[in-house]
This record gives sequence, structure tokens and C-alpha cells, in this order.
Amino acid sequence: MTDMPPKLAEIVDEFASAPRDVVLEMLIEFADAMPPLPAELAGHDGMEQVPECQTQFFLKAVVEPDDTVTTWFDCPPEAPTTRAFAGVLAEGLEGASTAEILAVPDDLYARMGLAQAISPLRIRGGSAILARLKRQIAAQV
Repeated sequence: MTDMPPKLAEIVDEFASAPRDVVLEMLIEFADAMPPLPAELAGHDGMEQVPECQTQFFLKAVVEPDDTVTTWFDCPPEAPTTRAFAGVLAEGLEGASTAEILAVPDDLYARMGLAQAISPLRIRGGSAILARLKRQIAAQV
């Protein structure tokens, strides 16, 4: 999969090849690994809400001078699946360039094999997170 950052491609491959019963455990691990927001974003200042998500979800992407992207996500712990999507993106896109992130396929979650493991509504929320992230980046490039 050359159309995504190497770290993200690795995560996608891990999910795609994992047995279904392990996929949910993997999602929980990503949800638990989500870094907390820095203090200056505590009130979601400058963050965009993703209304497609069933739970309150906020994100912010900043294109750095070296063309890499810094991302922040906030989602309540009681929404582990959505938090896991954010965790996958946070880890998979770390250090990636704007072009690499903009090239991430929109069907990312289907490629991960998640369509069988979680509800279509959650997949749609995850896809909306990715779409908004890309739109924020494109607006800064």
C-alpha cells in the first residue's frame, strides 16, 4: 500500500490480517493510547467538531513549516471505537507530510477490515473524521 504513510499502512495491514475477535482488543489498545489534549486546547479552542460522530468529537490539524502535520483529537473515553479511530490516525499519521495524508484513501476503515467488526454508523463517523482532517490540511497548503 504505497498510497499512505508507512506507519499507517503498517497499522492497516495489522488490522486487515487480524482475526475478528482480536480486532476489538486492538481497537481498545488504540483508544487507551490516545494522548490527552494540551492545556491550550482544553476548551476545544480552534478545534473543529465532527457532527457525523455519535459522540462529541473534536479535531485540529496544523501544517508545520517542514510540511509535516501535527494532529490533535478529543473524544470521550466512553466512545472507545471513535477514540480508537483517532488513536489509529494519531499514531499512523505522526510525522507524515501533507501530501501523504491527503493521499490516504477515504475507504481506510474498510481496508482495515473494520466493516465486519463495527457498525456502519461508526465507520461513517470514522470516515468523516478523516475527511475533515484532510480538509483542514488542504486549506493550509
